[in-house]
Amino acid sequence: MSASVRPKPYLEPQYCKGCLRCIEACPRDCITPGSAINPATGLVPVELHLENCNGCTLCLQACPEPYGLRLETDRAGLEGEFVLEDPAKLFGEKCVPNHSEGDLPDDRRALPDCEPLVLKGTYATAIGALLAGCRHVFGYPITPSTEGAELMARILPKLNGHFVHAVSEVAAVNMMYGAGGAGLPCMTFTSSPGFSLMLEGVSYMIGAEVPGVFVNMMRGGPGLGNIAPEQTDIKLACRGLGHGNTHAIVLTPSTPQEMLDLAIDAFALAFRYRNPVILLGDGYLGQMTGKVRLPASMIRPGLPAWAVWGDRAHRHNLISSIALAEADLEDHNEHLNRKYAAITACEQRVDCYRCRDAEVLVVACNTPARMAKGAVETARENGVKAGLFRPITLWPFPIDALAEIMPGVRRIVVVEAGPGQLEDELRLALSHANIAPPPIDHVRRCGGNLPAQDEILATLLAREEVLS
Repeated sequence: MSASVRPKPYLEPQYCKGCLRCIEACPRDCITPGSAINPATGLVPVELHLENCNGCTLCLQACPEPYGLRLETDRAGLEGEFVLEDPAKLFGEKCVPNHSEGDLPDDRRALPDCEPLVLKGTYATAIGALLAGCRHVFGYPITPSTEGAELMARILPKLNGHFVHAVSEVAAVNMMYGAGGAGLPCMTFTSSPGFSLMLEGVSYMIGAEVPGVFVNMMRGGPGLGNIAPEQTDIKLACRGLGHGNTHAIVLTPSTPQEMLDLAIDAFALAFRYRNPVILLGDGYLGQMTGKVRLPASMIRPGLPAWAVWGDRAHRHNLISSIALAEADLEDHNEHLNRKYAAITACEQRVDCYRCRDAEVLVVACNTPARMAKGAVETARENGVKAGLFRPITLWPFPIDALAEIMPGVRRIVVVEAGPGQLEDELRLALSHANIAPPPIDHVRRCGGNLPAQDEILATLLAREEVLS
């Protein structure tokens, strides 16, 4: 009695990615690379030559979704025009549609009292991230941020965590996309050229609403520049986070203590708004040491209901930044704009020093704010009513607090290690708030040099002599 004939495969060319896995799997060389582009997909499907095919189906087993190869017996009912489908609608309804009750909350645990530590800024940031519950760090070494990643690489394995030395910054940000999409607190340490490489991935994370923390210790540029401190990534962080409609909270510490505290806050903000957060320091701040006190508690993170986790409760969740229909993409951008508006309304942060009666307002952040504070003190001793307005969030810029101070301000002096990017953020915020500024002067240094206290003081006193 003759054996039954096994069905042979046939090709749905519109589903073939041209990955060639089926060619490697076929023991009888019945499949060859294609020679023509499929106009529906722009890809080149393989070609079948089934004279020697025995129907072993090894090629079908090798074919990845959405299965370009099928059995002849399945042909009925499958033929028809190829239609692209929105990924959000591809897998049907979620198993647990009511996510309002699906979050597993964070667990806050008390820490024992301890004496203050003396830490450099990058170490303080790493410890802050650990206390915030971060156990997944992806990075590529780059001065002057590498020490933070090195500390994480030593500590995380002892805490059942993971540090992955990525092959590049491009790889690191996409690893963050995966970890953040699973609902896990994750971060990277980088510096200016590395942050530039990450921007495409940052845009994807913003579009897909994936949380993550990016610690960028700014250094001199453009190009490779040098490893000394600058503040010339402000424009990048506030206005240039990849293509499309992208914003992220930008935090600017000025001490190692704030590096730790704001690292903890960064993770909370990232998950509150499902959005990346940028911790923007400068090269000196990453390397300088200072007294740091640990908080009274640490966090064991929960699991958000939107996470792609793999169990039934999270099945059919989707992390994606693509919307094929124009109307759907517009709806998504309007949703993002509402989120940005909520961030702007709720998350403006600033430190005001002697601003209540200030007539001369110094605006500075990061390490230059420390020199500016000393200049303000000396200016006060010389009879100049100076104050320091130190934005802790550069985006959103703390315009509400500034608006309250402005009626008494006769002059603004912007101090920065750069060609005017902080001043641009100030002017833009004032313009959007319809506030006409007084005269704006500045003290700027570039190339890795920071403004000195004497330079700032001279600018404060010189104009006052002219005005008097």
